[in-house]
Amino acid sequence: MYTEMFKSFSEQTEKSLAPYVKFNKLFSKNVEELTELQLAAVRAYSDLGLTQLKAVSEVKDVQSFAAFNSQQLETLTKLSQQLIDDSNKFNAVAQSFKTEVEELVAENVKQVTPV
Repeated sequence: MYTEMFKSFSEQTEKSLAPYVKFNKLFSKNVEELTELQLAAVRAYSDLGLTQLKAVSEVKDVQSFAAFNSQQLETLTKLSQQLIDDSNKFNAVAQSFKTEVEELVAENVKQVTPV
């Protein structure tokens, strides 16, 4: 008798908590993707900064200064493209998360709504 009651209670609890579990898994996956993107962005920007620091440390005279300055436009273009790419990646992750949450909500509303 008690075994059946506990089994029933356990099943009902699992069923009622299933949407929360799905959302938590979805949220965890999203945080993981965002963290990976942020780490990759920090790595790329750090590499760019270190490259610039090394380049400026090589400036010894007017000619090397002119060469350094001529590379700045290329570096700025590279940085701008990196920012655009990172922005697009973050946007894609956000859109994916939004879509998946909307699907989860719609699924749960359908289950709760009487026919």
